[in-house]
Amino acid sequence: MENIINAIYNVVWSNWLVYLCLLSGVYFSLRTKFSQIRNLKTMIKLLLSGEKSDEGISSFQGFCTALAGRIGTGNIAGVATAIAWGGPGALFWMWAIAFLGAGSAFAESTLGQLYKEQHEGQYRGGPAYYIEKGLGETGFAKAYGLLFAIVTVIAIGILLPGVQSNSIADAVQSTFGLSKTITAGILVVITGIVVLGGIKRIGSAAEFIVPFMGGIYILMAVIIIIVNIRQLPMVLGQIFKGAFGMDATFGGIIGSTIAWGVKRGVYSNEAGQGTGPQSSSAAEVNHPAVQGFVQSFSVYVDTLFVCSATGFMILMTNCYTTFNEKTGEVIYNAGQAFTPDQIGPQYTIAGINTLIHGFGGAFVTIALFFFVFTTLMAYYYIAEVNLTYIIKKITGGKSSKAAIYVLIVVFLVMVAFGAVKSATLAWTMGDIGVGMMAWLNIIAILILSNTVMKCFNDYERQLKAGVPTTEITFDPVSLGIKGATFWEERAKESKKA
Repeated sequence: MENIINAIYNVVWSNWLVYLCLLSGVYFSLRTKFSQIRNLKTMIKLLLSGEKSDEGISSFQGFCTALAGRIGTGNIAGVATAIAWGGPGALFWMWAIAFLGAGSAFAESTLGQLYKEQHEGQYRGGPAYYIEKGLGETGFAKAYGLLFAIVTVIAIGILLPGVQSNSIADAVQSTFGLSKTITAGILVVITGIVVLGGIKRIGSAAEFIVPFMGGIYILMAVIIIIVNIRQLPMVLGQIFKGAFGMDATFGGIIGSTIAWGVKRGVYSNEAGQGTGPQSSSAAEVNHPAVQGFVQSFSVYVDTLFVCSATGFMILMTNCYTTFNEKTGEVIYNAGQAFTPDQIGPQYTIAGINTLIHGFGGAFVTIALFFFVFTTLMAYYYIAEVNLTYIIKKITGGKSSKAAIYVLIVVFLVMVAFGAVKSATLAWTMGDIGVGMMAWLNIIAILILSNTVMKCFNDYERQLKAGVPTTEITFDPVSLGIKGATFWEERAKESKKA
């Protein structure tokens, strides 16, 4: 069974998925004339504007909820893994995929907003919704959307929660000596309290925790950079030379450098995977493109800020070892020797320990706890949105509170189970689910790229005409967009007023 699962993993996460992620980012970047640079000021402005409503959360809460899902173990262990197998140059390719991925994030989050629905007093949307509605609600479109929703519930709602809880349970046990059972109990209680409150409570929790913990983590990196400022020119040289195989030490692993940088970059920032649109669809905005811009910026925060913080803490303190991916042999030992089974948080812990001896373990464990907790919140919401979609298709429009409660119980059980058990196989199976989501979602947003551009051009046209961002309006019918029933009704009400 393990061999079969590993074989499927190798197909799903082959280099073709890496290429697809890169090419989709390039495609949307070119079509929007690199909006991720031109509209950076607009992104920040929109991020801080907008009010929540009875049906939706604010733009900032949507941003933080999406970041809650993006910022997790990948920002600590994932960066270390990329450096371990790809060398310092892998960090450059993480930056590259974040820059390009901002284009894909804009596309998927704009579509999420465009085709969202109002369900039981809350906004719901995401890839399953825009796949079905955007492709014309044909039999194929409905089957395609349903497939995405099923894959998402299995991957995000069942397989991955335990992986996240396992990483923090291990870290807490090794750092503080607390048993995994106690950690599991704490996680289940606080996660249960938040998810039972729905997207409103999830958004409020994310709005507080994500900026707070992310800010402290980045501040630690800044302090380490300042203390080791003399190492900065050498580290930057290693990053850029290693990225293109010009560093003799890492020149022989250029393929691994690019592959691991892109793979871990995609895994961390999730651009194109279809997770971000769920929370962005819940936001109360006056134009679908608003959340497109906001979520583009969230990709920057995740990779350019948080992942870079980890990367610089590791590289500037020389606390890493790079291995040959095929043979496992050491290619370069920067200063503190590690073995392949130590790849992960230990790199970051060792880096922080160079500043304050013995402090690294506690700091990284606490940071990881909050990162994992916020990721679990986002996971649950994504799973609930897709389960609701599936139930509605089965029942013909009716939802099921019983099904939601079953999901909550299963989700919390998987959190507890993952915390006390080994999660090696679950990681692989979860990766398969996330990889399948990425394949299904990226193909869909490429098919719907003309619709994305209609929204983008409409917003930019009004912006260039001097219309204040708070007064920009949206009418899908005038743009020839079909299936956006929520926005059609809003446009009709606006005209009546």
